[in-house]
Amino acid sequence: MPTAASPAPRRALVVVNPTAGTAHADVVEQVVRLCRDGLDVVEVHRTTHRGGATEAVRTALAAPAGSAVDLVVAVGGDGTVHEVVEGLAGAPGRGAALAIVPAGTGNSAYRMLWADRPWAESLRAVWAGDGGARLRRVDLGRVAETGEPVLLGACSGLVAEGLIAARAVAAAGREKYARALPDAAAAFTPYPGRVTVDGRVLHEGRTVLANVGGGRYRGGQYLLLDRSELDDGLLDVCVVGAEVPAAEVPSLARRGLLSGRPGVVHGRGRRIVVERTDGEPLRFEYDGELQHLNWTSMTVEVLPGALPVWGAPEEEVTRVDTQGAVPLGGVAAT
Repeated sequence: MPTAASPAPRRALVVVNPTAGTAHADVVEQVVRLCRDGLDVVEVHRTTHRGGATEAVRTALAAPAGSAVDLVVAVGGDGTVHEVVEGLAGAPGRGAALAIVPAGTGNSAYRMLWADRPWAESLRAVWAGDGGARLRRVDLGRVAETGEPVLLGACSGLVAEGLIAARAVAAAGREKYARALPDAAAAFTPYPGRVTVDGRVLHEGRTVLANVGGGRYRGGQYLLLDRSELDDGLLDVCVVGAEVPAAEVPSLARRGLLSGRPGVVHGRGRRIVVERTDGEPLRFEYDGELQHLNWTSMTVEVLPGALPVWGAPEEEVTRVDTQGAVPLGGVAAT
């Protein structure tokens, strides 16, 4: 829930993924400068390998109480944010909250928290104390099979295939996914699936995608969970059945028109199971990372209020979600 009187952070760890799509040197320099202008202590860690962000966060949080950070700034895309969240979720009660600078491709996690606000303005608001930012405790998902936390969401089918198609697209930012998902949809064959919410079958049959989580958007622009709340103690799920041609899904989702189509069902619960019922591996991703696992199902359970994060006042995010989308080029820095 929003915490109006939360104290401003004073000590930050800035975690930078240098390989992220727009994490250029000038952006990183600006982030560090802004942090040093507003905070007492700023440490910078540049990742060099997968999992490096998680390791850096855990090390910073293990410091003695007087020198431990109370803010972690993730500079990168949704994959970088996922690693930072994994580090924060593994050290509950240490008092550090997450802030995001969108420097990846889709940047859906940033949009979930800040809507279309320029990132430099958002970052300043975290410590300004003028009401422009709120500290919230948001729900996480947990992949039961691995124990990994999920902030944004987990999706089977078409969205996972879109990540594969994106590898061949020579574009940056959200334009990459704007091209990749239609390419994937044109060649997509629905799979035989079943989705169960708290033990009750929500959907069974040919499936285009099943998206579970809290973030309303995937790829920064595709509205899949338009009814989701970040801190209600529940996970949302949207299932698109084969009644909706896969080739139409990208356009419908970008225009916010997918939810009302016949064959699209929504659910909400504490434990959601997504299965492929023909014994073949289920293609799925979470937080923008394709999972190369030979599983026929995935299970996501809710961790209520597990993550402290900084974001815009909730009414600001809701207004943008209902009145217009973020431009394809992403959130501009100022």
